[in-house]
Amino acid sequence: MEEIRSNFIHDIIDADLTENPELKVHTRFPPEPNGYLHIGSAKAIWINAMTAKKYGGLFNLRYDDTNPSKEDNEYVESIYRDLTWLGCEPTGGVYYGSDYFDKCYEFAVKLIKEGKAYVCDLNADQLREYRGTLTEPGKNSPYRDRSVEENLDLFERMKNGEFEDGAKTLRAKIDMASSNMNMRDPAIYRIVHTSHHRQGNKWCIYPLYDYAHPIQDALEGITHSLCSIEFENHRPLYDWVVDNIGFEKKPKQREFARLNVTHTVMSKRYLRRLVEDGLVDGWDDPRMPTICGLRRRGYTPSAIFDFVSRAGVAKAYSVVDYELLEHCIREELNRDAQRRIAILHPIKVTVTNYPEDKVEYFEVANNPQNPDCGTRKVPFTREIYIDADDFAEVPPPKFFRMKPDGEVRLMGAYIVRCNEIIKNEDGSVKEILCTADLETGNGMPTDGRKVKGTIHWLSSSFAKSTTVKLYDFLFDIENVDDIPEGKTFDDYLNRASVTTVENAKIEPALAEASADERFQFVRCGYFIKDSKHENVFNRIVGLKDSFPKQK
Repeated sequence: MEEIRSNFIHDIIDADLTENPELKVHTRFPPEPNGYLHIGSAKAIWINAMTAKKYGGLFNLRYDDTNPSKEDNEYVESIYRDLTWLGCEPTGGVYYGSDYFDKCYEFAVKLIKEGKAYVCDLNADQLREYRGTLTEPGKNSPYRDRSVEENLDLFERMKNGEFEDGAKTLRAKIDMASSNMNMRDPAIYRIVHTSHHRQGNKWCIYPLYDYAHPIQDALEGITHSLCSIEFENHRPLYDWVVDNIGFEKKPKQREFARLNVTHTVMSKRYLRRLVEDGLVDGWDDPRMPTICGLRRRGYTPSAIFDFVSRAGVAKAYSVVDYELLEHCIREELNRDAQRRIAILHPIKVTVTNYPEDKVEYFEVANNPQNPDCGTRKVPFTREIYIDADDFAEVPPPKFFRMKPDGEVRLMGAYIVRCNEIIKNEDGSVKEILCTADLETGNGMPTDGRKVKGTIHWLSSSFAKSTTVKLYDFLFDIENVDDIPEGKTFDDYLNRASVTTVENAKIEPALAEASADERFQFVRCGYFIKDSKHENVFNRIVGLKDSFPKQK
């Protein structure tokens, strides 16, 4: 990973280091294991991991597994797999929020004893009513002035499972008239009689995020708790917890804008629904914005982080064009990917003046952008395939590919002339008969005639068959935050977002390609072998680059 460019977060850290040169920068990434990581998660990972790296500090992975009803080991494993694939091994260690439950309970008892927390019997609807509004202060709970002894007894009975879900909460005693609604006696513990994926049935009360997170940060020695902007209004509560529990070394929470990308959605709930309803081929469907989906599509960690870097680190809301992500991977693969020939829509061509039993090999470049990649030999025979897009029986103006009585160069091989078209009963083209100028295998015609067009081809005797998947945006709407009232994500789901091409023809070596090799299919785009389905290639991105858009 390249070093992260300086930003406002680094300005904050630089000021902290000026004040305390001995400070050891320590960051963390705290995902909730209730779904798979997505491109938005990559920004948080990149900021935290690269900030720690820049300052020679440590970077933790901590699973925020404080909500047992939504969590699963499948997500725990996938998060670690994605994190390490991105190259962000947690140098400070791997932790679980649930491993701090004992300490959270201990600190809650401390707050009760100090008169800073109380057990409340208001139900969810009543809590909302008592909370007030943005313009009106809240009202004190009728249970706010319970004695310390009563609160300790009730809280222990909550822990022991004597009450039903939602019957009681433990609330911090702060200020029901605060202008910040997060400070209006927020709930810090709730009752949930659900088995935990890691703790089993040890607990039936669970700490809420705003209470548990600052405790976890402080216990791990996190210096800078870097999170997305929606937690900015929660920062006073974060600081209240740290201050009132009495941590000597206090972590500092600072916020950055989330990564929003056009033509996709970051809602785990909706992404899960797409998976569960069978609308996509799992969490790793190449159309999904998940890290595993991008990996299966053929994106690389370097391209993903290049995209995040170019999108920038700021506090202001913005939506980044998906085409920037495509530009990043295209730029990388144009430089690095080896070229191979694939014919997506094959038409048989017979070179009538070429011997039936002859096989000839022509050298073609593996990557014209990088001569060090060398060349390979491609077999040429009497019968070849060309792509249907490279032939027009009635050509439009300035069509320089194959056409009746026209000449065209077969890439790296002969110039051929189209002489006859053989059709099927339905009028479609069955075969094209050509003759080759056999003096042009290594150059232009000796008589000085000019041939402008060049098309790719494959020997029908050597080519292998495969299936190719061509992907489009998952959503038709550019900005999913602009969905009109009365509409939902479903109304803009692009149900034609994948095109399957059967019986495409490829070079023989491609059939043996590994799942992590990326290729440019000449004039088709960049492709990778699918990791789940045999003999399928996924298009990573097309060749055309329209980013940055011209004004």
